[in-house]
Amino acid sequence: MAARPMTPPPLQGPTAKEKKYDRQLRLWAASGQQALEDAHILLLNSGSGVIGVETLKNLILPGIGSYTIVDEQTVEEEDLGINFFLTDESLGKSRADETCKYLTELNPDVNGYPVQNKIDKFLEDRKILDKYSLILLIASSKQSSKHVGQVSQYCIQRSIPLFYVHCVGLYSHFSVQLPDAFPIVDTHPDPASTQDLRLLQPWSELKDFMKAKTRDLDDLSDHDHGHVPYLLLLLHFLEVWKKSHNGNTPSDYREKKEFKSLVESEARTNNAEGGEENFDEAAAAVLKSLNQPSLPSGIAGIISELQNRTPSTDSANFWLIASAIGAFHLAYGSLPLPGSLPDMKAQSHDYIQLQNIYKSKARQDIDDVTKRVRNIEAFLEREENPVEAKEIEAFCKGAAFVKLIRGQPMLSRVEDTIAPARAKAMLETLRDEESLLPIYIAFLAYDVMSEEVRSSTAQNLPETERQHELTLGLLKLHAGSIIFTILTAAGANDVEDPDFKTEIVGRVEPILEELARADGAELHNISALTGGMVAQEVIKVITKQYIPIDNTCVFDGIASKSGVFRI
Repeated sequence: MAARPMTPPPLQGPTAKEKKYDRQLRLWAASGQQALEDAHILLLNSGSGVIGVETLKNLILPGIGSYTIVDEQTVEEEDLGINFFLTDESLGKSRADETCKYLTELNPDVNGYPVQNKIDKFLEDRKILDKYSLILLIASSKQSSKHVGQVSQYCIQRSIPLFYVHCVGLYSHFSVQLPDAFPIVDTHPDPASTQDLRLLQPWSELKDFMKAKTRDLDDLSDHDHGHVPYLLLLLHFLEVWKKSHNGNTPSDYREKKEFKSLVESEARTNNAEGGEENFDEAAAAVLKSLNQPSLPSGIAGIISELQNRTPSTDSANFWLIASAIGAFHLAYGSLPLPGSLPDMKAQSHDYIQLQNIYKSKARQDIDDVTKRVRNIEAFLEREENPVEAKEIEAFCKGAAFVKLIRGQPMLSRVEDTIAPARAKAMLETLRDEESLLPIYIAFLAYDVMSEEVRSSTAQNLPETERQHELTLGLLKLHAGSIIFTILTAAGANDVEDPDFKTEIVGRVEPILEELARADGAELHNISALTGGMVAQEVIKVITKQYIPIDNTCVFDGIASKSGVFRI
């Protein structure tokens, strides 16, 4: 009986989730998507609440796992004009319930939980915050700086990322408070900057391949001569150079220019093309590729940090791998090889073989680091929960671009005190007349003013009188006090031009006038734009990919400009 032909198995197409999230998976891959789906965001909403809802919208669409909205307000007429996630039927109902209902319609895979409660009451037991991955605290005239400070301190203690977001009229700002040490391995650097070819430290397999392909370089046909990979050309001519330079490689700009001329002189020009592309590639790569491996500042700072942070049983996986990477660098004087190659003129079989040589070396380095991690785990008796191999591999490939962000406590009452280092940073930024830092100072004054107005009898004044006679006056008073505190803490108050403070106040006052005019109201377009900016940074923090802002961002809706400051 004749054998029946076997039907080949059907090709596995993308899953429904991969189709749904196709574009974003290209940005942060499956690992980033999983981190999003595992996250639970807490929104402590107050005031108009629009910017908080707009931020959540941009987190729900890409598939955040869960979110909770804490909001004491019921829906009023004024909410309908600025909050697109409320309808006429929402009037008189819980704003948390209604916004949660309509937000969840955007993505049924996301779980939303509304809580109608005062934020103070909700936070009476702060341990309730422990279950959340990240907290969004929306500022309003009902928040107190003491309240913000308490949430900030608890988040520092529990290493919970905190975003403090404020939007009034045509201005907005948000501050990001990250844990004391917040490492990011997958920073997504520019591919052109990630090439590590080790041409000055070639290993035996690479040398052997170079010798095999360039042994009879002058006798090769025009076709073969024009398809020798430029990496091998550079290695070949480095050997030629070293014979006449006491075994040394080109070290400075002058020598590299001479070496480049040497490479260019060996290109054939009497061929049909009138030149050779592979030699052009080799000449172009001389200045950027012939450099001794150095330790980038990011990973250098982390290795230095390890001198005061010996890995322990409770250490995050990051610090175990970083310790192993540090030991690897100490042993070999370089970081693990990433293993990637740029495109180049070459025959396919040569390029594939060259790729395999680099990938094999990268795998050897990863295996070396993995053994060091396992030794650390054994020493710490952590074998039951080992670091995943893919996590070690990702660190090795991106070691040169790892970033460690040092989180700082969020500023609340600058009038009282500010650390000299932070004051000096703010002062240096204020020297730039184009700086948007005055927006941040205006919001600091607004927070303090709101607290005073809420606790004073001035709340009972007519609206127009309260705006013009109290609000603006208090804002100017507190802004002046904040600026004086910054100058004093920075040690500049006695030596600065006496007109400097007046100049800064003059730059802040137009912003204060807009904040007073808006009287706490949000404009939907400003809130929507800022909400998108906040959501983008939240995704960076949750996925631990790309580099989030560090640590304050402001937006000027009049000039359509934004600014980022480390304060």
